[in-house]
Amino acid sequence: MEDWRWMEAGALGRGIGAGEIDPVELFETYAAAIETHELRDRIYARLTLETGRAEAEAARDRARAGARRSPLDGVPVSWKDLFDTAGTATEAGSGLLKGRMPERDAKVLTVGRAMGLVGLGKTHMSELAFSGLGLNPVTATPPSVNDADAVSGGSSSGAAASVAFGLAAAAVGSDTGGSVRVPSAWNDLVGLKTTSGRLSLAGTVPLAAKFDTVGPLCRSVADAALMLGALEGARPTDLAGAGDLRGRRFARLTTIAEHDLRPEPAAAYDEALDRLRAAGAEIVEVSAPEIEGPMGEAGVLYTTEAWGIWGEEITARGDAMFRPIRERFEAGAKVPGGVYVAAWRRLEAARLAWAARMAGFDAVLCPTTPNLPPKVDRLMEEDEYYVTENLLTLRNTRIGNLMGLAAVTLPTGRPSCGLSLMGTAMGEARILRVAAAAEAALAA
Repeated sequence: MEDWRWMEAGALGRGIGAGEIDPVELFETYAAAIETHELRDRIYARLTLETGRAEAEAARDRARAGARRSPLDGVPVSWKDLFDTAGTATEAGSGLLKGRMPERDAKVLTVGRAMGLVGLGKTHMSELAFSGLGLNPVTATPPSVNDADAVSGGSSSGAAASVAFGLAAAAVGSDTGGSVRVPSAWNDLVGLKTTSGRLSLAGTVPLAAKFDTVGPLCRSVADAALMLGALEGARPTDLAGAGDLRGRRFARLTTIAEHDLRPEPAAAYDEALDRLRAAGAEIVEVSAPEIEGPMGEAGVLYTTEAWGIWGEEITARGDAMFRPIRERFEAGAKVPGGVYVAAWRRLEAARLAWAARMAGFDAVLCPTTPNLPPKVDRLMEEDEYYVTENLLTLRNTRIGNLMGLAAVTLPTGRPSCGLSLMGTAMGEARILRVAAAAEAALAA
């Protein structure tokens, strides 16, 4: 049973369907591992084991009756602590929301539960989801699986750690500027950033609603496809026959994304591209100058909306927040309305230019992060280092959010180094099939 903790979610689901795995025994295996794990309190903000146990029992009854609701019916997962859970505190990692008790579940949680996902608990995160690092002295800072003294990546930091440490079969997080992909990359997982509007944000604590998205963190592309299906209540993308890169054409993004790469991510990226070429892919270097303006104005676009949502609360009780996070929000108070509107108009034009430029490619490639997980102590001690590392961490992933794309990060085989594949808006099915082929090539 201990082996179950390290299996893919899809394999667990198939075991349940075949009568080889009892959903209640599976749940209890994870519950026991969580309760005895030395890093539990740095990963889970709170557990929902009583509810999860009832969900597992219902999944067992459905399996015995041959009435399973999805391929993942009965599989235990974690939920980032910004998805409302009726009767369970949802605080989004912030002192501003301490003790906040929702009366109803988030829509995506309701759908996931209806499809048979079994909840283990709520995971720690960057405060109000406004950091790519995962550092959170207000609640807890989850560890990277490759270095317990380093951050896990944010803002879905505990989500990634829950899977990487074998304390959940998959996790549900959110991605506004990279918050699914960064922690997935730093914990050697697969992360799917969905297109804005693909999955409901109802009942989700917002950061910047025009960019906020919901997405899974998993052990494989196949699991990401199954989780997406479960979260939207639909048939998952069929990945059959997707494992061949011959004839695939990729754009290697040279604008911004390859600047200032640290040695390890740079080497991992080169090795990954070599494997893709060896598997038959064509890789073309592509410059995209249209992203330079939006990347320079990202602070305007994000902080203005974030301040519009949270400014009143922060003005009243900002002392309850981690200072660097509070200061990021406060930057939005200084942006005139006309500047914000003009920045959005330029972003929309850039999206059209990007779509035209990348139309002939199966995916756009870049390193998921230019850096490795920084040490917790240094981030706490050096303010300038915190700011520069946070901005660098989110630089490449933010491209996908600004351009409004579906995107996947894959492990490269080097610890905490990910490969990003960016697709098109609402192109989740296509990018998952391409990512499955790339995943196979990287594992060869």
